Amino acid sequence: MRFLVGILISLGFLYYAFRGQDYGAIWSALKGVNYLLLLPALALYFLGVVVRTYRWSVLLSPMEKIPVRKLLPVTAIGFMANNILPLRTGEVVRSFVLSKNFGVRKTAALTTIAVERIFDGITMVGFILIAATTIDLTNELRHVVKIAVVLFAIAVSGLGIATFARNLRTTMLQFGLKFIPVAIRGKIEHMAESFFFGLESLRSPKLIGAVALSSITAWGLEASMYWMVARAFGGSVRAIMGLPETLLTTGIANLATLVPSSPGYVGPFEAGIKTVLNGALGVDAAQALSYAIVVHACLWFPITVWGAMEWSRMHLSMRQVNAEAGPVSPDTIPSAATRIEPTVSSIQSNAA
Repeated sequence: MRFLVGILISLGFLYYAFRGQDYGAIWSALKGVNYLLLLPALALYFLGVVVRTYRWSVLLSPMEKIPVRKLLPVTAIGFMANNILPLRTGEVVRSFVLSKNFGVRKTAALTTIAVERIFDGITMVGFILIAATTIDLTNELRHVVKIAVVLFAIAVSGLGIATFARNLRTTMLQFGLKFIPVAIRGKIEHMAESFFFGLESLRSPKLIGAVALSSITAWGLEASMYWMVARAFGGSVRAIMGLPETLLTTGIANLATLVPSSPGYVGPFEAGIKTVLNGALGVDAAQALSYAIVVHACLWFPITVWGAMEWSRMHLSMRQVNAEAGPVSPDTIPSAATRIEPTVSSIQSNAA
């Protein structure tokens, strides 16, 4: 069902992006690309992957200090899984592999990945707002920015409450547990404790600074990849892609991938780039779509191959993920989780 829903969403975006297009012109634009220039573009992208992995290691550091070189294969597997599984299922796969290799509880790992997505979204909105100082956004793009600002403001507010308002979050949790069947109430409580523990890095200004800086750096490297791919094109794409245009394209394209869709974000990504290049910047639609196809290929193929190699090296299978990626039973919580202060249970004891 998840796969079917993702496919239907992608088909809708693909129809929006490619309806009425001249496919001969798209093919002609693809044949004119200087593919040698994609090599430095890929180097920039993979350097960004390393920076993203460093960011994840910072978020994980209160639970487990994992060197970047050991965490890189897990990151590659997660990216690969997102590229071949629908609805961002790769995030679950990444948390499973991390738990299997390093003993970090899956709920806590998923929490750190969710924090990553929030920092990603904030960075993308920042890119768009910087670009908007020199580029006149279309009404469609303004609506996207407004929705993104509202959603990420809510997400940041929720993170703030969950991280710093401990008494409030405990009260809210206790209220919610009243509506949970007694048979699973203990498991849900332990999952909540693990979720809160996954936010511990946000309590440190130093760690927050490192996460914010690495987010900007990683996305700056990916934006540089977008710019370098534009150098491989002739015509209007290469002429139009300056710094503001690159930031706007990167921001909108990646906000579009937050929409749950088919494996590899096929459809939303192309629609996002076309909306910017053709709708806001006046680039020919065939050129815009051919550029989107090349950028998407650079983002998809190399990391998917790398992730598949790491997956094979670790002798993993999707059957393992399906069988083991669910909630961990309370007796398997890592001892580090006992350092969460205050936990729900300790507050209950103090109250008693």
